[in-house]
Amino acid sequence: MTVPTHHPGDTLLIDYAGGALGEAASLIVATHLALCPCCRLNVAEMEAVGGALLESIEPEEVDPACLETVLARLDDLPPLPRAPRPKLVCQPAEVPLLPEPLRRYVGNDLSRLPWKRLMRGMDCYDIPLASGSESRGKARLMRLASGVGPPHHTHRGIELTLVLDGGFTDDPGQFARGDLSVADDSVRHRPVADEEGCLCLAVTDAPLRFTGALGLILNPFVTF
Repeated sequence: MTVPTHHPGDTLLIDYAGGALGEAASLIVATHLALCPCCRLNVAEMEAVGGALLESIEPEEVDPACLETVLARLDDLPPLPRAPRPKLVCQPAEVPLLPEPLRRYVGNDLSRLPWKRLMRGMDCYDIPLASGSESRGKARLMRLASGVGPPHHTHRGIELTLVLDGGFTDDPGQFARGDLSVADDSVRHRPVADEEGCLCLAVTDAPLRFTGALGLILNPFVTF
């Protein structure tokens, strides 16, 4: 049985490093990397290995005139203006509440987002993705009050949940800022927000499937 984990597995990081993930999954992994130095190092090592493998590939023959053409185009470009030298200021490194690249999608002010009420104590904001990307996954911000969580459910695909603020408790333990939960169709769980509440980024590539008697009522209406 696969259970939610606090960090993404190697397969997910390899797919990210290789550019094999859709926009929604890439967004949540990139946001997690901004909060997890260990995973950033892992991805950097994977990219280094990929670069070494590319160097071992036999080169293909090209037109001998290609280099001259490229150099001629470079000569035609206007000189770049010299940017002013920035003043160095020693400040402790701090990651904002919404790290890049998430801020590019939602901005900095959470209060300005058109939140949608799902149930008492649980609001969501569906993050707009590029046209056609929704077919490979949906991304949304989830805001949960203390002690609140979705009904027990499992998954028709993969569910990725990244904690941005506060935390939640699930069967494997407590998830705090920067932790990424990875769950699939073998997992049945009910994450519950901790005392301080929870703000998280959630990505699914198929609708959730609620279990128990409540699922018979909710499942026909679930589209995420």
